[in-house]
Amino acid sequence: MENWRNLYQHKLKTADEAVKVIQSGDRVVIGHACGEPQALVAAMVKRAPELRDVEIVHMVAMGKAQYAQPGMEASFRHNALFVGASTRKAVEEKRADYTPCFFSEVPRLFRDKLLPVDVVLLQITPPDQDGFCSYGVSVDYTQPAAEHAAAVICQMNSELPVTGGAKIHLDQLHCIVEQNESLIELKPPQIGEIERKIGEYVASLIPDGATLQLGIGAIPDAVLLFLGDKKDLGIHSEMFSDGVVFLAESGVVTNRKKTIHTGKFVATFLMGTRKLYDFVHNNPGIEMRSVDYVNDPYIIGQHDKMISINSAIQVDLMGQVNAEMIGSRQFSGIGGQVDFVRGASRSIGGKSIIALPATASNGKISRITAELDRGAAVSTSRNDVHYVVTEFGIADLRGKSLKERAKALIAIAHPDFQAALAEQAGL
Repeated sequence: MENWRNLYQHKLKTADEAVKVIQSGDRVVIGHACGEPQALVAAMVKRAPELRDVEIVHMVAMGKAQYAQPGMEASFRHNALFVGASTRKAVEEKRADYTPCFFSEVPRLFRDKLLPVDVVLLQITPPDQDGFCSYGVSVDYTQPAAEHAAAVICQMNSELPVTGGAKIHLDQLHCIVEQNESLIELKPPQIGEIERKIGEYVASLIPDGATLQLGIGAIPDAVLLFLGDKKDLGIHSEMFSDGVVFLAESGVVTNRKKTIHTGKFVATFLMGTRKLYDFVHNNPGIEMRSVDYVNDPYIIGQHDKMISINSAIQVDLMGQVNAEMIGSRQFSGIGGQVDFVRGASRSIGGKSIIALPATASNGKISRITAELDRGAAVSTSRNDVHYVVTEFGIADLRGKSLKERAKALIAIAHPDFQAALAEQAGL
């Protein structure tokens, strides 16, 4: 124990001292989402006048993303693996880049040196008696980046919950910055009548004993509202939030029927409020693993009754899903949607569900479309899609011809658009 304590003291630095490791031309990977080490990022941004061409690799940037603000172009170039609210404008204005990649395969970019990592900035808990620290709410690509980085700089934050699963030892750290601060929180979304109706339809497809993957937003949260009468649900999901805590506390989510990791919530990152962080802290039922495990379709498919629930921007009449672009504008990213769609397809009794409101722009635009917008990418292919759900019903596309698919999808489009869609489809 004494050995690691001496090592700890030797590695202690201030945030300003620690980020001096970063050199011009380096590639810096930042810990993900609500696990972002805010103090380290702020210290790095302060060095902007003396840095040039530093590449910042990040997925969902929940912080201020000052490195992607106008005027930072000479110092920092953001390479987004997913486009969030704070980085969207920079990508749109071509001051930042977007790199398409399934979430499950991001660790391979670091491991195989397709994106060699010079420095990783991450947030961890204080060490246990053996010198191991928890990654808290962000294991995902953060752990693989740390394992393959030339330098690992950590913000040690006592506010971070200690979660089961992946750990990092003090031996792997180059600099330690002791800085407690409140975690970034994701407030629960507003759930309207449309989301509630979609949630009710989706819940009708979920059997007792199912294992769930839930995305982020009002629709997944609305689904949770209608699961109160279900029994022995489980969670194997890239992330989960506050709504799952309520179902766990009410005895609906028990994880008892999971085919693998029985009794465990398995996730790769967490986003929510203090309620979620308190729930997972030192909770023996929580197991956090890297995304190349959690999102591996082979692992997902080993769960019987695996139900994946994801959202979309558009679905065309062939069943192609656009979940990431508005026209030719990159709005978000692929994330783990395809990982879980394919994993659920392999599962005995599994179902993959794409859920979306029938319209956008206050009812002016149909999200069920004859064709995807020009320039938009296909996120999930028509071959992968099982169910599509809107507030007007459920379309089961399995085993259906293109003509049958079109009819099923038109039936769940908003009535104002059904005639035009039928005409466009030649029905």
